[in-house]
Amino acid sequence: MPKTIIFTGGGSGGHVMPALTILKKINITNNYDIHYIGGINNIERELVKDYQLTYHPIHTGKLRRYLSVENFKDALNVFVGLMDAFKVLWKFKRKETLIFSTGGFVCVPVVVAAFLQRKKVFIHEQTSRVGLANKICSVFASKVFISFEESFKYFDEKKTFLSGYPLREECYSDAIKPVVINGVLLNEIEKPILFVTGGGNGAQLINKLILNNLDVLTSRYFIVHQVGKSFIEEYSKYKKSDYFPVAFLGPEMIDLFKLATVTVSRSGAGTVSELVAVGKKSIYIPLKIAQKNEQFFNALDAHKKLGSIIIEEKELTDESFLVALHQIGMQNPMKKIQKQNGLDYLITEIQRSL
Repeated sequence: MPKTIIFTGGGSGGHVMPALTILKKINITNNYDIHYIGGINNIERELVKDYQLTYHPIHTGKLRRYLSVENFKDALNVFVGLMDAFKVLWKFKRKETLIFSTGGFVCVPVVVAAFLQRKKVFIHEQTSRVGLANKICSVFASKVFISFEESFKYFDEKKTFLSGYPLREECYSDAIKPVVINGVLLNEIEKPILFVTGGGNGAQLINKLILNNLDVLTSRYFIVHQVGKSFIEEYSKYKKSDYFPVAFLGPEMIDLFKLATVTVSRSGAGTVSELVAVGKKSIYIPLKIAQKNEQFFNALDAHKKLGSIIIEEKELTDESFLVALHQIGMQNPMKKIQKQNGLDYLITEIQRSL
């Protein structure tokens, strides 16, 4: 009878991708029964559909650090989600099951339900500034794994371990696999490639920035623009021979990082860690409302290591953006940076626990 690993985490692609990276590798040489608990209509449900696992949807409610009328409605959703998670977890044997959480508000009811059933819980914090969900979950976790040493201060140090961020192994390879988008092989594009992404959900601020400067940008670059599912219908009408808007990119993202002369993005922990591992100087526009300004500090790590450029939202203009592009230039080779990959570390910890 195979041991069971139940992953949970979501609300954004940044919380889901670490889990997918781990589960993709861990089941290659080990026969585990893999499950995923996520929201009913959240992005994680879409992202995991190509993986061989069982998905369990539960009700979710957003966690806020401020007063809002929505808190009352979401408190009810969290309670219903707790009941949902309790029912899902009940059928799994305690000693043969591990719950692995990667954060986001969907994980709270799952972790609490697992704790009440005395099941083992591991959580992983991707950022240097800890999210509220993982702060709560850490109370109920057996072990807490962190990507940045600065995060020790947010958790109980007796059960907290510096693992690093779980990166896809291709981040450390110089090889570039074929990248085909809209039927075009990008590896054969002669113009410098500009890759723009606001994350899996898109970023309206970045989308508008590109649209406002589309003519000047396409005169210099071939642009791949991950606009997000909510914006793809609007931006598809601007598609042309050197501007490809797409809703979402998956496994091909790492190879696109390598191909692109410049990547412009928000600075979620996953994106920054991957670009640093690939060794590409980039332009980061941190999300202003991110918890404790975590995205700025993520980008700062890339600035220190590679000289990447940070443009805060209050300083973002068409001019400051174009100046940053000019500073990086049309030649931006990969520069390898030694950084601990948390993937093998976390897989070893999982295997030891089951």
